[in-house]
Amino acid sequence: MNNINIASIGLGLWGKNVLRVSSSVKNARLAAICDSNPDELKKYSALYPSAKIYHEYSEVLNSDEINAVLLATPAPMHFSMAMQALQAGKHVYVEKPMTLTSSDAQTLVDEAERLNRTLMVGHLLEYHAAVNQLKDLVDQGELGEIRYLYSKRLNLGVVRQDENSLWSLAPHDVSVILYLMGLEPESVSATGLASIQPTIEDVVFVSMMFPGNRMAQFHVSWLDPNKERKLVIVGSEKMVVFDDMHPSEKIRIYDKSATVKKSSADTIEAISVRHGAIHIPVVSQSEPLITEIQHFVDCILSGQTPRSDGRDGLRVVKVLEGASKSLQKNGAPVMF
Repeated sequence: MNNINIASIGLGLWGKNVLRVSSSVKNARLAAICDSNPDELKKYSALYPSAKIYHEYSEVLNSDEINAVLLATPAPMHFSMAMQALQAGKHVYVEKPMTLTSSDAQTLVDEAERLNRTLMVGHLLEYHAAVNQLKDLVDQGELGEIRYLYSKRLNLGVVRQDENSLWSLAPHDVSVILYLMGLEPESVSATGLASIQPTIEDVVFVSMMFPGNRMAQFHVSWLDPNKERKLVIVGSEKMVVFDDMHPSEKIRIYDKSATVKKSSADTIEAISVRHGAIHIPVVSQSEPLITEIQHFVDCILSGQTPRSDGRDGLRVVKVLEGASKSLQKNGAPVMF
């Protein structure tokens, strides 16, 4: 197979972006658009006249012409729609979170492997040029040993009524943290506040403990005066700040560290703090979503495993699920 025919499913706010990108990736053709809203379908059929229009998802799955589906639908629908597509012989790209339970995520992973179909999750930031520069810095040891990292994903709105800020916003942060750390956490704990709607947390703080006495934290909220998309990594040799809201200087590398001098195995003689230069590398302005969808197509054609495959989606869901349990236990840690 030299080219694949893809169907874009869902014309919500993010689904429209997925549709736009799916029409322009290499070695693929936008063959179909599907949504339950006839007005939206009419509008986008005019913009993409070569794509067939489907009102029913089952019609897409019954089409032998379609090789792969891009699911940009509400999260509660992800599991059933992805499973139906796999069993219909389609390759599947599903937006995050992959599912709402780890058992459903594991079922999708097993089914994709059984049927030899590509299953990829829309962990967008794993395809962000700046995040991949951070990954290179970590993997090459440029920062030394990673001690801790933290992130913030804050804004005023959109306030959801069907999910809390953890499930709405945190899949981004969890996927990036696991990607950069290259490890699965030993435990997770979370606290939050439902101030507008009962039982739906507007703000959540999460801590993840990793092997080797390393920690990651993140703060998500749709009830904050400032829009922030920031990640800080503290290493034993250098520190990095990734500010996705900055128009040009996305990454700042700080040549700073704290070093312990010991007079014996158990005695600290001195702790010295070093302040060095700040380096601001050039970051590619490529659109992460284009890179992500192109990667999905390339993996189908080559047979390689996607960076954000089903197992990556499963790891993220496990953390979100554990954080949800911790919220219900007033912040008590949940062990993995």
